[in-house]
Amino acid sequence: MSTTTAPQPAGTDPSPAASPAPAPRATRGRGASGRLGNLASHGVLTVASLIAVFPVAWLVFLSLGPDKDDYLRPGGIWAKMTLANYGHVLTETNFFDWLKSSLIVSLGTTVIGVLIAATTGYAVSRMRFPGYKKFMWVLLVTQMFPVAVLMVPMYQLLSELQLIDTYFGLILVYCSTAVPYCAWLMKGYFDTIPFEIDEAGRVDGLSPFGTFLRLILPLARPGLAVAAFYSFITAFGEVAFATTFLLDDEKYTFAVGLQSFVSEHDAQRNLMAATAVLIAIPVSAFFYLVQKNLVTGLTAGGTKG
Repeated sequence: MSTTTAPQPAGTDPSPAASPAPAPRATRGRGASGRLGNLASHGVLTVASLIAVFPVAWLVFLSLGPDKDDYLRPGGIWAKMTLANYGHVLTETNFFDWLKSSLIVSLGTTVIGVLIAATTGYAVSRMRFPGYKKFMWVLLVTQMFPVAVLMVPMYQLLSELQLIDTYFGLILVYCSTAVPYCAWLMKGYFDTIPFEIDEAGRVDGLSPFGTFLRLILPLARPGLAVAAFYSFITAFGEVAFATTFLLDDEKYTFAVGLQSFVSEHDAQRNLMAATAVLIAIPVSAFFYLVQKNLVTGLTAGGTKG
């Protein structure tokens, strides 16, 4: 006896009813993660920027207080802000003599120091003379001695050369500090410049010095900017050597002149703050001139390519 299957209505599925598919699990998009990371990084950078700017803003704020003890009660400065401190510094002190001395010493150190460092770095980078590696290490060792150890022998040397209380003597002292670091910096930067450029200059008939002057130095402009900025800052803000080797009040640099506001029983901190703000202007101007090449020069010497 046979059995027959009843025909299924049209549009029905003879297979068993399938269970509903699970809902897809919610996942965090890449964009959301990127936005959180950007917010976190911007927050950290904002906090770091505020920390860096706060001392400068605080110094400017204190310089607007007319009383020397306003730093003890900074809230009272708001009601009596004045520019009298700046007027006093510019008219009643030797500010412009300090400015002249600082610029002479700083620019002299920059020019002489960068010239010596660039030629030294190029020679060690390109030439293989006996002891060239040891020579660079000797330059590095000179940075290990503290100022207190170097003060007496340098004073004796300058005294024998009759360079005490002279700008040139102080420039030589600062070059001895700036050149070793700048020579290492320039050597690392020259290593990134292909040696084929030197060979092309020789083929064109240039002497080694002509190749260095016409071909290599223009390519090394970022490294030169860093070396110049370091030399300028080293000479502009140094205190110990300038205090010891400069005797004439008219030859004082900013770093030494700033000490004139501190006496045995008193310290005119409002005038010191105003002077410090004015001192920062030449440094900021010099930084603005070299800042285009500064970042490139700081990172270019780290790799050889």
